[in-house]
Amino acid sequence: ASALARTFYDVDRLGAFFDIIHQDPVISQVKLIAEPWDLGAGGYQVGNFPVLWTEWNGRYRDSMRKFWAGQGEPLSQVASRLSGSRDLYEHTGRRPHASINFITCHDGFTLNDLVSYNSKHNEANLEGNNDGANDNHSWNCGAEGATDDARIKALRGRQRRNMLATLFFSLGVPMITCGDEVCATQNGNNNSYCQDNELTWRQLWELTPEQENLLKFTRKLIEIRKTENVLQRRRFFHGDRSRFSGLKDILWKHPDGRAMEDREWDDPNCRSLLLVMEGSSIDEMGEDGRRVIGNTLCILINADYKDVAFELPKHPKGQKPYLMLFNTADEEIPQMDKFYRGGDRVTLMDHSMMVLALKASINYSNRKFSIAMPSST
Repeated sequence: ASALARTFYDVDRLGAFFDIIHQDPVISQVKLIAEPWDLGAGGYQVGNFPVLWTEWNGRYRDSMRKFWAGQGEPLSQVASRLSGSRDLYEHTGRRPHASINFITCHDGFTLNDLVSYNSKHNEANLEGNNDGANDNHSWNCGAEGATDDARIKALRGRQRRNMLATLFFSLGVPMITCGDEVCATQNGNNNSYCQDNELTWRQLWELTPEQENLLKFTRKLIEIRKTENVLQRRRFFHGDRSRFSGLKDILWKHPDGRAMEDREWDDPNCRSLLLVMEGSSIDEMGEDGRRVIGNTLCILINADYKDVAFELPKHPKGQKPYLMLFNTADEEIPQMDKFYRGGDRVTLMDHSMMVLALKASINYSNRKFSIAMPSST
């Protein structure tokens, strides 16, 4: 999209292209989504498109890939991307939905290949493996390509689940690539535009148990995303106290339960983090004119190469138990509810992620829940 916005040589966010789009009675009313880069000088324009536009957030993609691959991504960047990329979009008056978050897209590695290859393998394109990007921020988990090593296969499974879970529990709009939910592979080819064959055709019907499990996990993430109000905030987190609940809208914690120190945010050796998205501090009104209240989510992230113990925070408004929604260390979705208390210590396996919920007042209906809004009295 940057190419369309160039005036002579430079990308001009005040140029005629944007004026025409914004003045058109039809186009100005549809969803405007930009892939905000091109190959020219100054073409990388993530965060620079005007109001009304949403953007593929390339910085989100790169940050999350590097973080889970252990490539030194600082927690300061990870936190910014998880919380909607306020640093990129708020200064132009845009909201969290301006960030289209993604890990993979139509070009580049599939999710499965992202955790299976360190380097591109584009020999089938007949260009001497010179085509396609080299900076994929991928990690093969110990072997290049397909392997029978059970330990590596288990780690790759966790990494796939980690990236999907991170995507769905980040503020913004999640975008997934068709086939990633069933471990689609292109055998390491990251520039498959010229391949109209089995390499790029998606086989979505006859699935292996591993593929079935990932598909069920993806469906679970979508279900949670659709029902958790705190993930559908219309405004950015600021770390401020709510004028209604008196609680901060988001908390960032070290695994041992204390507040993060300034130096730790930019220390590449810090790879674990706990965050709390407070469901009673959304401070927005629903369509019925009443406050939006949701469950409080506690997210534990361990991208380290060793197991890490986390201390669950005690909620200041009571001692309701945490319900575990999922743990990416589990290959299958647990069938039994599991609860924890504030102050409990929970050990996360290396390269894994756990999400817990403190339930608001809820009404159960068909095994799904809807938030019971408080009365106006």
